[in-house]
Amino acid sequence: MRDGHIHTPFCPHGSSDPLERYVERAIALGYKEISFTEHAPLPEGFTDPTPYQDSAMRREQLDQYFTALDDIKARYRNDIIIHTGLEVDFIPGFEEKTARFLEEVGSFLDDSILSVHFLYCKGQYVCIDYSPEMFGDIIRLFSTIDNVYKTYYHTVLQSIRANLGRYKPKRIGHLTLVRKFQRQFPCPISTDGLVLQILDEIKERGYEIDYNGAGVTKPLCLQPYPPNEFIREAMKRNIRIIYGSDAHRADDLHQGTDEMIKEAFSFDKFSSSP
Repeated sequence: MRDGHIHTPFCPHGSSDPLERYVERAIALGYKEISFTEHAPLPEGFTDPTPYQDSAMRREQLDQYFTALDDIKARYRNDIIIHTGLEVDFIPGFEEKTARFLEEVGSFLDDSILSVHFLYCKGQYVCIDYSPEMFGDIIRLFSTIDNVYKTYYHTVLQSIRANLGRYKPKRIGHLTLVRKFQRQFPCPISTDGLVLQILDEIKERGYEIDYNGAGVTKPLCLQPYPPNEFIREAMKRNIRIIYGSDAHRADDLHQGTDEMIKEAFSFDKFSSSP
């Protein structure tokens, strides 16, 4: 059992649960391997568009983060495999700065995720998963819901194709995150073709996907990211699938798994191992 997407007390929009609490809970749940993947500092010159500008940890915290993970890895080395990781934002227009950042920190990483949280439209950046109220504002900015969805998926494709250097993350995070508020803001058209195009691109490049349980617990989503019909498609393409709780507190570990397992597809072909 492996959880490849866990946040930490270094997350400014998460909890203060200590690393030890995450590790002890993972062990109690039977996990053999986990990755701490805190939100990497946002690129220099990028202004976080969320109200409290709390999307990611600060750059000056990186040394402390790496030191804390080195310590926890050493203390629990006989009990569980712990990976040092980051969840890196792909932000259109900041590819060069992101590549430079990865070159600086890549040698410290055992694991990493590449995610899209921010979109660009009409001269401004927006955060798609902050709140339903903000998502409503984003729809008005983009004129239609389907424009938001299309821009999101095209940005994910752009992230997969981007040259971010030798330390570019190879796992694509919560690739249907745009569906977080779908029960309040349903998309009137199918964008399944774009998701399948993304899977084809992931397959071609030998990347893997984050099978993210957080969406199951979101009341306006109630689905994993991506939903299981796309997990089936990923399995057909022999894409590596890594479960991620996307935990922002220790109690979030293992979230969504019961509902995900209840889906009627063959888990004998599903591997969460490295």
